[in-house]
Amino acid sequence: MIQLIIVEDHVSLIDGLKLLFEKDTDIEVIDTALDGIELMSILEYRNPNVILTDISMPRMNGIELCKRVKEKNPKIKVVAFTMFDDASAVKEMMNAGVDGYVLKIRSLSTVREAILSVSRGNAYIDPSITVNPNSEIPNGDTDILSRSEREILKLMAAGNRSSDIAEIRHTAVSTIHKHRKNMIQKLGLEGKGELLRFALQQHPHYK
Repeated sequence: MIQLIIVEDHVSLIDGLKLLFEKDTDIEVIDTALDGIELMSILEYRNPNVILTDISMPRMNGIELCKRVKEKNPKIKVVAFTMFDDASAVKEMMNAGVDGYVLKIRSLSTVREAILSVSRGNAYIDPSITVNPNSEIPNGDTDILSRSEREILKLMAAGNRSSDIAEIRHTAVSTIHKHRKNMIQKLGLEGKGELLRFALQQHPHYK
């Protein structure tokens, strides 16, 4: 029996997925979480085979979640379940180590197929996706930013405040403020508002 945890910030969708697997003889939903931070707490006492996660979520998005899960336990399979079929989202999830990628426009039976596939050690990419996940995605102005600054930019695009980002990155809030000021200077922006708009332009799938 595959033990599954669902990470999704829409409770109605969680309820629908739980109903789908309620009588499934191969998949059991052992827990649910509304975001990545809640999931990491659950993983302290749960050991799932597969995690089904959205990408766009508050506090910690699916890309950061995938990285954290793979660092904690590489044996856990992660399937992205999302509306985003753009090359940037697919590429970033692949780089994070995702095992499967399914679009929310697909039937729930396709979700089940993806979970079964990754649990057997196979990769699964939704057949509706036409982008090449191995293609290079131009970074634009973000090339002049450090790795830490680019990560903070992504977390900003996901709606995180400085205090949230500091918690996620296990650092001081003052350090995040310093990174923000550095990015504003490097990018030639006017202030915090322009930095946030830039973050959302660079990572629209995080919203």
